[in-house]
Amino acid sequence: MFGSPGDGMTAQTRERILPRLIEQEMRESFLDYSMSVIVQRALPDVRDGLKPVHRRILFAMHEAGLRPDRLYKKSATVVGEVLGKYHPHGDTAVYDALVRMVQDFSLRYPLVDGQGNFGSIDGDSAAAYRYTEAKLAPIAEDILADIEKETVDVIENFDGQRTEPTVLPSRVPNLLINGSSGIAVGLSTNVPPHNLREVAAALRALIEEPDPTLDVLMKHLPGPDFPTGGFVVGCDGIRDMYETGRGRIIMRARIVKETLRGGRGQLVVTEFPYAVSKARIIRQIADLARKGGVVDLSDIRDESDRDGLRLVLELKRGAKAGKVIKLLLKKTSLQSTFGAIMIALDHGEPKEFTLVQLLERFRDHRVEVIQRRSQHDLEKAQAEKHIAEGLVAALGTIDEVIEIIRGSADRSEASEKLQDLLGLSEIQADAILNMRLAKLTSLEQAELKRRLKELRALIRGLKEILKSEARKLEIMLEELDEIVEKYGDARRTILLEDDDSDEMEVENTVADEDAVITVSHEGFVKRIPMHLYRRRVSSGKPLAGMERFENDYLERIFVARTQSWLLAFTENGHLHFLPVLDVPEGGRASRGQSIYALTQADRSDAIVTMLAPDDLTVERFVVFLTKNGLMKRTKLSDFANPRSGGVIAAGLKAGDRIMDVRLSDGEGEVMLITKAGRAIRFPESDLSVLGRTAQGVKGIDLKGDDSVVGMLLIRRDAWVLSVTEDGKGKRTEVSDFPLQRRGGLGTMAVPTGEATVPGAARGTVLVSALEVLEGDEV
Repeated sequence: MFGSPGDGMTAQTRERILPRLIEQEMRESFLDYSMSVIVQRALPDVRDGLKPVHRRILFAMHEAGLRPDRLYKKSATVVGEVLGKYHPHGDTAVYDALVRMVQDFSLRYPLVDGQGNFGSIDGDSAAAYRYTEAKLAPIAEDILADIEKETVDVIENFDGQRTEPTVLPSRVPNLLINGSSGIAVGLSTNVPPHNLREVAAALRALIEEPDPTLDVLMKHLPGPDFPTGGFVVGCDGIRDMYETGRGRIIMRARIVKETLRGGRGQLVVTEFPYAVSKARIIRQIADLARKGGVVDLSDIRDESDRDGLRLVLELKRGAKAGKVIKLLLKKTSLQSTFGAIMIALDHGEPKEFTLVQLLERFRDHRVEVIQRRSQHDLEKAQAEKHIAEGLVAALGTIDEVIEIIRGSADRSEASEKLQDLLGLSEIQADAILNMRLAKLTSLEQAELKRRLKELRALIRGLKEILKSEARKLEIMLEELDEIVEKYGDARRTILLEDDDSDEMEVENTVADEDAVITVSHEGFVKRIPMHLYRRRVSSGKPLAGMERFENDYLERIFVARTQSWLLAFTENGHLHFLPVLDVPEGGRASRGQSIYALTQADRSDAIVTMLAPDDLTVERFVVFLTKNGLMKRTKLSDFANPRSGGVIAAGLKAGDRIMDVRLSDGEGEVMLITKAGRAIRFPESDLSVLGRTAQGVKGIDLKGDDSVVGMLLIRRDAWVLSVTEDGKGKRTEVSDFPLQRRGGLGTMAVPTGEATVPGAARGTVLVSALEVLEGDEV
């Protein structure tokens, strides 16, 4: 039983008791709570794309000196800094936010550089903060740039002992490139990440074109770009999101088909939908197979390693890959939905934004930052100029200045006399009194006058910026270009058209994009996704074509389109066709699969070269060269009907064999190099266009046992690098070789019988020739 309000209470306590209706108190308290969650916890600011906890982490790390060029510090130190100075909440919330800022599968452009276990796409949690270490990522420096120049408003922290920024200056359009998600009270946000280059291009279009339409902006920014890659299917959801602030985006995994020995196949998942863990997908597929939902899978293996994700789904013999893929996309998270809700805080007020509005808010934020930065720099430059003018005036009458100082009783008297003598301010007089004697040297005086001239020019420039809106926008675009140059990269997520077909082909799950093809000396071939190759190269870590295997090495590397064909030409004049999609996808450590097994070619008929034209029907030519110097051109379109058993590509005389095959536009020049060191250069138009079975015409007249070692389709501004069997090389300008008619003896490129090549012995033979350009590395 409750006592009366007066029982056991002092008068002071009773004065603090306010009788209220419970429904009124609940309504107002819940409103206060919900606004606190919305503004202080769950929603990002539209200007810098950060929630308060993320902003406080970056600011605390900046204040602690955890710069990209410094050593890592324990994550526990970072968490302690944030909690103790800025964020009056739990340590778990801070560390979880820090972990996500490190993960390259969560953020398109991670803001923190972590060392240690920060979790994985499998769903594994990060190690405790006493084990991991962190420092700012380089891009975070540009989010914090100019913060010391009073470019943003600051407020007192929770205990009033220090200040923190309400928003960061951010040269980076962080909300769009990294996205954000959060659940507040009564509303939530879910902004997808985008590609930095594309966002920058859209910003430029917004600034340079008057009132650009959504269609214009979407030419530059066609859709989201998720850190995990994969595909986005259909454009309607993207357009809805950009137009209204809400949309439904369909994400799909990247699935490729690989053919195994014996004709069996397997599906390999190399990229997953954003925010979907690999472990979850494995469980879903295993449950589906166990319940009989998919009967065409014989095994599931996780072959992921440091080179990337690789989930292998082995198919039973006779299974239709397209049917299995369609079923898996329907029944598992290999196809998922991203519900976009572009809500953010606009000066503390939650609003739903369209794409145009998001770009405009970032533009306005940067203009304000540039205005405030320029004002700060102007005031600083004017103060320095004021002092410099006083020093220059003093140096002009230095004898009188010294006499005044020596004759004054104290500092204040000297200051007053200097002000009267030279018409100086108190600040200028104090600067003169603080001046070192070294300033009296002629060199120091000249330096002071030079600095004064620089300051006057700087002040004129800053005043121009402050009064010109166009100049501010110009500076914004210049800084944005610098950001793109430093951090811009290729798109990872491929945008596909709507797919409503009942039967799905494997090719429909793979966009027509570039892939790196590697071929070893022993004929092992594999495919590396171009985005993985670029990502590794852009990180500064070289990507090896393959691990070393005994008696084998990487011989050729080139780029092919994923939905095109590889043309494999043999020394006996046969051509075998191989879809690029059938080339097994591999990582750095893999060797690949034998090209002979993939094409069913006869190993006794060695494959001498491979071409990868984007389109077999275009107006291009295939140029053939034989060991005995015969050549021909055949239209590429003559090979436009691939056959499983291959076709005859060139007729050969007895004892002759194909040496090289090149793809040409028909308008260049040809150069042939022989082992005896002779070379001939002639127009490609000298070669007749012949059919597939024709033998060709003489390209160079060979004497004795001489033979051709190389064919080049050259440019006139190039060089020819000739290499002898003892490893010596000679570089010669193309223009040094006279243009002749085909079929001649040519000229001497490298006199192999004489010691004109440095270190070459008599009888040395030429083994190879390459076309090189100025600056190339071999």
